[in-house]
Amino acid sequence: MKRTSNRIPSITFGPIILLVLISLFFYSCAEQEKDDTPWVSLFDGETLNGWTQKGGEATYEVREGTIVGSTVSNTPNSFLTSDKMYGDFILELEYKVDSSMNSGIQIRSNSYPHYRNGRVHGYQIEIDPSDRAWSAGIYDESRRGWLHPLSDENTAAKQAFKQNGWNHYRIEALGDTLKTWINGVPASYLVDDQTASGFIGLQVHAINKEQKEGTEIIWKNIRILTDSLDRYAQNSPLPLINNTNRLTKNESDQGWEMLWDGQTTKGWRGAKSENFPEKGWAIEGGVLTVLSSGGEESAAGGDIVTTEKYNDFELMLDFKLTEGANSGIKYYVDTELNKGSGSSIGLEYQILDDEKHPDAKKGSHEGSRTVASLYDLVQADVNKPTNPIGEWNTAHIISKNNQVEHYLNGAKVLEYQRKSDIYRKLVSESKYLTWPNFGELESGQILLQDHGDHVSFKNIKIKPLTNN
Repeated sequence: MKRTSNRIPSITFGPIILLVLISLFFYSCAEQEKDDTPWVSLFDGETLNGWTQKGGEATYEVREGTIVGSTVSNTPNSFLTSDKMYGDFILELEYKVDSSMNSGIQIRSNSYPHYRNGRVHGYQIEIDPSDRAWSAGIYDESRRGWLHPLSDENTAAKQAFKQNGWNHYRIEALGDTLKTWINGVPASYLVDDQTASGFIGLQVHAINKEQKEGTEIIWKNIRILTDSLDRYAQNSPLPLINNTNRLTKNESDQGWEMLWDGQTTKGWRGAKSENFPEKGWAIEGGVLTVLSSGGEESAAGGDIVTTEKYNDFELMLDFKLTEGANSGIKYYVDTELNKGSGSSIGLEYQILDDEKHPDAKKGSHEGSRTVASLYDLVQADVNKPTNPIGEWNTAHIISKNNQVEHYLNGAKVLEYQRKSDIYRKLVSESKYLTWPNFGELESGQILLQDHGDHVSFKNIKIKPLTNN
């Protein structure tokens, strides 16, 4: 008789338990690695709501949860720009680009009627599928050109780009510091304070006659973080490039020279002395400041001038006013004139708090003592784009063949012709009437004025021009 066993059949639990444990491990890891960053999506995956096209006429469309940009012939660079403006942020996105294209991600960018008829300008995080491989380098669109190209030493970032595949960018803009990563590899680390805020933009670059129309760049997973940035910001192991008081490669190639090195008094002296003033001026943190002494003209350290003289030139610098302050940039200065009390004589780009300083309402010609005006002679455009007191403004003067132009923050605010009949009539009606041939020197020094008020300067550069 066959005996029946009451023993429960054995079951092999080993493999099952192992699979369960492995699943729990990966689930636990996934939970631990779950991104709790409070990202905000800039693209809803279905529409282009929140975005506006500027510049050229390249096409943008939504396709399967992505934004697709396509090239169009005979049109300038095109930009799909966020309607919202951003200052400090962390931005992440992914893109795939045709290998024949050039593109970029605009950050802190703007479009103003006064700047090159609305042309988009600002920081661009490069997309470069060419052999040069500068993807995630930093370019200044429609302004200064390359700020931070990828160096030959950063081979890891150059090699990180995926040709014909998806690439991931991380971009951090905190204060004056910009950092980029491509597919997790650090690419750029830059200090530059040209622009504090602006829109995000997706560029479709213009194409030449040899390039095929309809080539595409595709973006997805566009998200931004604007809160708790210190918590989520990442360190970069790259050497920091500080662009303050430093020429870009493009500027050097174009003949610009630094007129102040950002650290010393080299190239400058007192207007009424062979040496730089021992008091009244300060150099700190890359900023040159004339200190307050109660608002009296040239009563403390006095004006400072370049040791070199300039004929035709292009001059740019950044200036920052305190409340109620007065100063100026003079050019074609002869320090041998007016060696007594007061400021040296020369044509003056006025620097002034138009709202608080009484000089704004004075002058031989109405409005001619306001900021960016040709002091006491020609008023600057009343619609000039002036940044608030305490923020940096950019002054730009071009003088060539006696044709002179003043710019403020990229906008041309006045022009005049030295030595012309109109100019001489203006002088005859001004406080300069008693100075023979005022403002008609062939060459002269550049002067920064001590008017007794706290005013700061930086990024002082000049480009000598050749007469035609």
